[in-house]
Amino acid sequence: MTSKIEIKLKDAQNIPRDFYQHDPLAHVIRSDEEAIQIAQQLAHEFAKEASARDYERRLPLKEIEQYSASGLWGITIPKAFGGAGVSYRTLAEVVKIISSADSSLGQIAQNHWAFLEHIRLDASPQQQEFFFDQVLQGKRFGNAFSEKGSKTVADLTTVIEFESDHAVINGQKFFATGALLAHWVPVVAVNDGKPYAALVPQHTPGLTIINDWSGFGQRTTVSGSVLLDNVKVDLKYIVPIHQAFERPTAAGAISQFIQSAVDAGIARGAIQETIDYVRQHARPWIDSGLEQASQDPYTISNIGELKIKLRAAEAVLDLAAEAIDRAVEHATEETVSEATLLTAESKVLTTEIALLAANKLFELSGTRSTLSELNLDRHWRNARTHTLHDPVRWKLNLVGNYYLNDIPLPRHAWS
Repeated sequence: MTSKIEIKLKDAQNIPRDFYQHDPLAHVIRSDEEAIQIAQQLAHEFAKEASARDYERRLPLKEIEQYSASGLWGITIPKAFGGAGVSYRTLAEVVKIISSADSSLGQIAQNHWAFLEHIRLDASPQQQEFFFDQVLQGKRFGNAFSEKGSKTVADLTTVIEFESDHAVINGQKFFATGALLAHWVPVVAVNDGKPYAALVPQHTPGLTIINDWSGFGQRTTVSGSVLLDNVKVDLKYIVPIHQAFERPTAAGAISQFIQSAVDAGIARGAIQETIDYVRQHARPWIDSGLEQASQDPYTISNIGELKIKLRAAEAVLDLAAEAIDRAVEHATEETVSEATLLTAESKVLTTEIALLAANKLFELSGTRSTLSELNLDRHWRNARTHTLHDPVRWKLNLVGNYYLNDIPLPRHAWS
């Protein structure tokens, strides 16, 4: 007997082929201020059906098209290639704004932006020109990096073999966020122990993307499986991303930084949901003698605590952004180490406030807030799911080891 969740996952794969072929030409954003303004406009629209999309596991096809057509997916492209070259503080604000409305949409673009930095760092000038232009036109990168079942997250078994005029990839990926909705799927595979990224066009023979993501949170990120069966890739679509970690670069910090911004956005959304519910629906406690739940001194104190902790987390995230900007401008052991350290510190704080805010939502709103039809649990489910990407217990250890024993944080995408 097929369960309801399996039916929904299966049905979600019925994406019209022209979904990838008739995207509107993307707007080109020119400034940091314009990027934030457009993000705010999109978030207002995305929020309207965010709960329904989550509840039904409905893929955000229309929303993804609007999102990439807005130009936001290209805002980190350097000005020399026609992009806005926004600061990482601006990128974090965009991610937070979108994630506060729908954290699945916030996560889908996460790997896209992270991979743009690898193109800047490791691609040839010809590849940079081609792929940056693709993104400015509105094309989306997906993700086929992680695998399940290996000893650690960094132990990749997907292999790439080089021929005279092409490469061949074989393997299986999971946690492939956004791959099903992308025009290009960056597949990370190893050759002689070194990772390469092959940008595989959607619908390439041998490339199969399965929407088998059944996680209880981040339900519409299509973070499922990618199967690669003798997939041929043109050599001009292969980027030696191992180079980014053979020298000081901010690539790892940037990947973590965007993760941290998603979590801060989840916290923003959960806190605002709490405020709205307490104002409109929550009842004062029987012993309080108050007319409204919003007058409860304990509730007021809790809201104050949440807002203060969110501000603190976002402040450290801003410090990390500034450090990343310095490391991008001038990459040295010192600037990259500072960016990695501050990003790790921000990740601890955004994880903690996301989980706290999602939990306090129910504590302050009362029993009725748990009703299934309200779907307020999506905030907790999303927070709990997304914050599992990189364990905070290790962040605390790494940061402590840096300050106590002068041991720099490791340089990889999970640090």
